[in-house]
Amino acid sequence: MRITDWDIAGKIAATRYFYPSMPLLLTPKLLRRGFLIFVIASLAGWGITLLYGNDLPAFLAGVRRLEWIWVLAGLGLASLDWIGGGLRLWVVARHIYPRPPLKGLILAGGMGAWAGYITPLNSGAGPMTMYTMRRYGVPLPVAVTSTFMSFVSTVLFFAIAGPLAIFFGAGRSLGQRGNVLGLSLFDLFLGSLVIIGGIGVLMAVVMFFPRVVRDLLHHVAEGIGRRHRGVADRLERLRTGIDHAHESVVAFNSPRGWLALFWATILSGPSHANKLLAGYVALRAVGLHANFVDILLVQTLVMFLLYFAPTPGASGVGEVLSAAVMSSYVPRELTPIYILIWRLTLSYFTIAFGFLVFSGWVTRGRKSVDESALAEPAG
Repeated sequence: MRITDWDIAGKIAATRYFYPSMPLLLTPKLLRRGFLIFVIASLAGWGITLLYGNDLPAFLAGVRRLEWIWVLAGLGLASLDWIGGGLRLWVVARHIYPRPPLKGLILAGGMGAWAGYITPLNSGAGPMTMYTMRRYGVPLPVAVTSTFMSFVSTVLFFAIAGPLAIFFGAGRSLGQRGNVLGLSLFDLFLGSLVIIGGIGVLMAVVMFFPRVVRDLLHHVAEGIGRRHRGVADRLERLRTGIDHAHESVVAFNSPRGWLALFWATILSGPSHANKLLAGYVALRAVGLHANFVDILLVQTLVMFLLYFAPTPGASGVGEVLSAAVMSSYVPRELTPIYILIWRLTLSYFTIAFGFLVFSGWVTRGRKSVDESALAEPAG
């Protein structure tokens, strides 16, 4: 088995600093396996929507009537995984590191999204982002802090934008749509906002009062340790992650730092644009019209729910969930083609381009190993 620079740097970024309690997360073999699981589960989920549509002639007619300009719009949205995510990383990195490479950070933003789509619970996104930043010369502590603060800006964006949208009356018509255990789509959206707000409060406590949380974890670990040593060890190692989170916040505790976080929060909109707008683009691609704001809020709900799906990129689960949530807007016979365009915009375009980049890295890494092995020993 050949070891490339990918394996070495990936192991350092994933285990030695930011994820001290986890085993090696990212290797080419693991990512290829995640991709295969994603494809199989996604095809299975799409097959379920095809059976649900139960009208193959209507499906084929829908394919012929596709408005391809909206499919191209989906491709443009998918590029914001890279451009939006990269600009956000650049904004936070430049606060703590002089002249970070914009090209490298755009690749880091896109490759982080790519790895998140092919690993369960988006677990590969952070390590891949940091690894890519390291490839372009960004020191590991800077990569860790930038990745964490980008996550903070995402939580801030949704915790602020959601309540503001509701305050200004957005999405009221959702109260007339959907019926999940007696709840409308608007009720489900409000519930997701409450959970996002709770996550934001928990993050604030961890970041601003780390000593209290560390002491609490230590006491819990001591109590559990008498019966479950492994669980206790994991809780103790979690304290290291809390320290790093607090150090990241301290690095931004200045007017210039808060300004950088403000811009990162604003850029969280474009960086998540493909997830937020994929539903609207897919609707227009199949010739359907709906209220833009309503679909935006519904897709926010879908995006939030998919974060908890256990499969890579919420494959399989996402297709079925999106079809169920959007059933009030999409006729049954058009559901399969809607889901196909939705998934293309959400992840397929990014996955395809990400694999081209990743394959190039692995090929160059193997070539450098071969050249080193063939080189004549010095003197």
